[in-house]
Amino acid sequence: MKTIGFIGLGVMGKPMAANLIRKGYSVIVYNRTLDKACDLVEMGAETAGSPEETAKLSDVVFTMVSNDAALEEVIYGAQGVIHGIRTGSAVIDSSTVSPALSQRIASDLAEHFVDFLDAPVTGSKPAAIDGTLLFMVGGKEEVLAEQMELFETLGSKVIHMGPSGSGSYAKLAHNTIVGINNAAFAEGMMLATRSGLEPEKFLQVVQNGSAGSKAADLKGQKIINRDFSTQFSAKLMLKDLKLAAELTNALRMPSPLLDSVKNLFQMTENKGYGDDDLCAVVRNYEDWTQTEIASRAVREARAGGMEQAAAAEPAAGPVPERRKTDRLELSIKLQLSVYQWEQEGGFQGQIIEGTLADLSSSGLQILSSAPLAQDMFIVIHFPQEAGLPPVTAKIIRIVPGDGIFRYGCMLTGLPPHTRLKLEDYIEQQRQ
Repeated sequence: MKTIGFIGLGVMGKPMAANLIRKGYSVIVYNRTLDKACDLVEMGAETAGSPEETAKLSDVVFTMVSNDAALEEVIYGAQGVIHGIRTGSAVIDSSTVSPALSQRIASDLAEHFVDFLDAPVTGSKPAAIDGTLLFMVGGKEEVLAEQMELFETLGSKVIHMGPSGSGSYAKLAHNTIVGINNAAFAEGMMLATRSGLEPEKFLQVVQNGSAGSKAADLKGQKIINRDFSTQFSAKLMLKDLKLAAELTNALRMPSPLLDSVKNLFQMTENKGYGDDDLCAVVRNYEDWTQTEIASRAVREARAGGMEQAAAAEPAAGPVPERRKTDRLELSIKLQLSVYQWEQEGGFQGQIIEGTLADLSSSGLQILSSAPLAQDMFIVIHFPQEAGLPPVTAKIIRIVPGDGIFRYGCMLTGLPPHTRLKLEDYIEQQRQ
């Protein structure tokens, strides 16, 4: 059997490599973080010290990395695949990258008489584990035929899309739809929840009606059960949407839905949820409305936990409030991510400088020379030493001055533990 090199052992790559091992292939793995290979070594894999060494020892090299820069380093770096690859072997890239990079790699490897297929996947982590991925493949059909046994080990369907780069084009178009569907599902779920409907009942309506989608089937239970464990992260979805936006610009194609959703996922990352599952895009709506989409069971369990905690609390005298009602004068430098609706329905975003001037029980007052509008949402980034995640606020009052605006901001959707951490940080600044 062929010896398979596998580079990139993340959420998708590791279970793919494991399936090759189970099928009986000799597998050599490489990952920048070596401990990710431990389980695979126990299954029978060998490790290599670099992509170059992996290529030297393999008949076929799979790559599954996070972005263009990572793939360029793996292929072209000082110890890259291109320096060790053997004539007559093949490289299969299952990353989601720009079509231009896929085409360049194919051309450069061809000069070494090495075949290349761009073969991104869909199905996320569960399909990678089960070996039921869908591959969309760009490259020569005869090369795909030669490697079909490997694809059939890892997936349930393989579609040849066309010449080199076609797989990457297909993946960006596909993930544009995935991002839009997940944002649409989140928005509809919030509309139902704010209207007083039970989220789990409305989810049944969606799944059995014409609004049904993979987003509802795969992410509905995760959202209402407050499970944001990663199957495909929000930051990777953002990366893919940015690549898709670059492509639509190059093609001179209007893409208002893509632009809006890209900015929604940018907000998700700015709020500190980038490493969560892509369904965490719903947290934007929860912050804006201060409403959580949770099942009745989750709400009842929380209520029961609070009652138990209250019963266990020993009797004591009155507890002083952590925050005084009077304002605390401050001067803390901040960065603000500012988002604004554009006429065509997209978001316009920018980073501006600001200063936290004071804090009260009702919100924050921020000084900035940038003119902003009432009812705008901003994401506040505190200094790194604060150890605070980005915080969302709404501008509710504006007092213009001599080149400086005072913005009264109401915090939105702030979790209790973050509020306490913010108060502790503010108290430290006063000392």
